[in-house]
Amino acid sequence: MKSRLIHCLAAGAALALIPSASLAQRPAPTPEQRLDRLERQIQQVQRQVFPKGRPADSAGFADEPAATQSSVVTLDQRLDALERQMADILRQSEENGNRLRTLEGNLGKLRTDQDQRITAIEQRLSEATGAVPAAATPAETSSPPTTPKAKPQPPKGSAGQPPAAGGPETALTTLASDPGEDAYSEGFKLWEAGQYDNAITSLRAFTSAYPKHRRASYANNLIGRALLDKGQPRAAAEALLANYRNNPRGERAPDSLFYLGQALMKLGQPGQACKAYAELDAVYGAKVRPDLRKLESDAKTQAQCS
Repeated sequence: MKSRLIHCLAAGAALALIPSASLAQRPAPTPEQRLDRLERQIQQVQRQVFPKGRPADSAGFADEPAATQSSVVTLDQRLDALERQMADILRQSEENGNRLRTLEGNLGKLRTDQDQRITAIEQRLSEATGAVPAAATPAETSSPPTTPKAKPQPPKGSAGQPPAAGGPETALTTLASDPGEDAYSEGFKLWEAGQYDNAITSLRAFTSAYPKHRRASYANNLIGRALLDKGQPRAAAEALLANYRNNPRGERAPDSLFYLGQALMKLGQPGQACKAYAELDAVYGAKVRPDLRKLESDAKTQAQCS
């Protein structure tokens, strides 16, 4: 009896040890197997919790990717288009920059050319008018040229030189009186009397009232001579040059060129004076009156013109 009890216990112990031995012999699951098992369990839970689809956060655990191939292709195309647009923008920016630099260079060159042209014009005008800095202007008390003064002679029968009293021309002149001629004669008489300021005022009033009168050239020339006589050679040069340039066909335009040379001599510029005399010869030549030609010859000698 005792031996049978011992055999039963041994058999029971053997049976109890058999499962433990089989469990000990089963290999442990790999990490991949464990992950697969977890993914399957999560998919089961998702199907139960989200029967109509998976949430975005758990899309990575699905068999298919969250983005389809068509969406990836579309995204690539959009990226390519953006890159091309960016390249075009950079190219256009570089071209615009080059154009801007070219325009700035052309503008700078244009400004330089204009400045040079303006400077050349001002220099020629300064040389023609004898404009010099105040420091270079000689004293106004320097002795004037010794050439005699050539005064314009009003025509016979004018208010400047009335005809002899009692002649037949007297009545004709009275009937055919010219207000413009009378106004010029008044200024001429004032200049002849040495009242230069009054003469200038009167002659300027005449040219303002009768700008187209044949005596306008006389009056403007006489204004320049009055300024020269009262010791203002610079202002005289400007008035005489203006009379010549504005009315080169006027009867006293040659006189204005000659007295322009006289004003330049008083400003201490004999070289410029010679240019004025040369202009007189070149423009008027044989048309110059004999008395004015004699004055010019003496003035050229004084200025030592070649």
